[in-house]
Amino acid sequence: MRLGIVGYGSRMHSLVSTVFREVEPGIRVVSVVDPAEEEVRRRMDSLDTGDVTFHPSLDHMMHNAHLDALAIGTRCNLHAPLAIKAANYNLPLYLEKPVAITMRQATGLERAFENSKCQVVVSFPLRVSPLCNLAKNQLQKGAVGTPIHIEANNYVPYGRVYWEEPYRDFDITQGLFLQKATHDFDYMAYLMNSPITRVSAMATRGKIFGGNKPSGLVCSKCDEQETCLESPQNRMRRGLDRARDHLCVFGIDCGEGHRLNEDCSSALLEFASGGHGTYTQVFFARRGAATRGASISGYNGKIAFDWYTNELQYSRHHDPFAATERAGEGASHFGGDISLAHDFIDVVRGTSRSRTPIEVGIQSVYACLAAKESVEKGRFVKVRQVGQVT
Repeated sequence: MRLGIVGYGSRMHSLVSTVFREVEPGIRVVSVVDPAEEEVRRRMDSLDTGDVTFHPSLDHMMHNAHLDALAIGTRCNLHAPLAIKAANYNLPLYLEKPVAITMRQATGLERAFENSKCQVVVSFPLRVSPLCNLAKNQLQKGAVGTPIHIEANNYVPYGRVYWEEPYRDFDITQGLFLQKATHDFDYMAYLMNSPITRVSAMATRGKIFGGNKPSGLVCSKCDEQETCLESPQNRMRRGLDRARDHLCVFGIDCGEGHRLNEDCSSALLEFASGGHGTYTQVFFARRGAATRGASISGYNGKIAFDWYTNELQYSRHHDPFAATERAGEGASHFGGDISLAHDFIDVVRGTSRSRTPIEVGIQSVYACLAAKESVEKGRFVKVRQVGQVT
């Protein structure tokens, strides 16, 4: 199975070398588009380095390589432009999220795939994780009756990366609704069995991260590294991280105003079914404060789950019974990555269709863009729907 990759970073390497290869040991990376060739070659498995050819562009690779499938793992601002090109070649495509970061990109992506035969597996591992599937199966069996309300949260224990790594570049991410909540809005709509139609959102910025430290400052050049809780020394002393020099999370180059990632943000969501829900993401949580999951309620009961505890709890409203089930532990993205790998390999083999097609990726972007606009304008915003006539 010959795979071409555009953007061979650490995430794509992890997918190929672990979950893809676990499902299909014969998969080989034979073509790459990435300007950092030397770094990529150092990162690649020995199984791939002997045969790999580097190309200057996606089009050049598609015209000169004989591929069975394609994967795009570039920075977020390039996902849509490259996927639009990939739509012309009709090869199975693994596409990292968010699939777009602007309305222009998202609508362009929708148009590009209207008549394309390219089957896409969008990187939405939460939707296909065992715990989410268990919740979905219970809901389909009528455990809560008709889902009326969903409450979801994501307290991110590694949130500092959004201020000390390239994720801080707003031109690349367009904020943390698009960067992070795109996963959550997708699985929330999936569990409610209904698209999000209207959003009201708020965000808090500059209260924890961001600030006035000089642009480009790194910890090793700062005279506060002995007292700063975010210095490598203090993180390591407290068992939070290995000692690694990094950009200052309080630097002015983290961004300002609406161009600064939010410390935390929340959204009130309306679904086409008439139900509604809430979502909150917090990026300064640490250690045992980590949580990610949802509670779904209907007249008959409530289902609640948390990926960090790997537990699902089912409570009946009209009978004195409750149950708790546990999922397996230790898998990437709570077991979702291996499920996506199976989907992708099966799509390449032609034995099944994607459970996370391009439409769900685009729909999630529309919901995230509505949340972003709501924060900026301070009002409810209607969510564009895939297939909407303009």
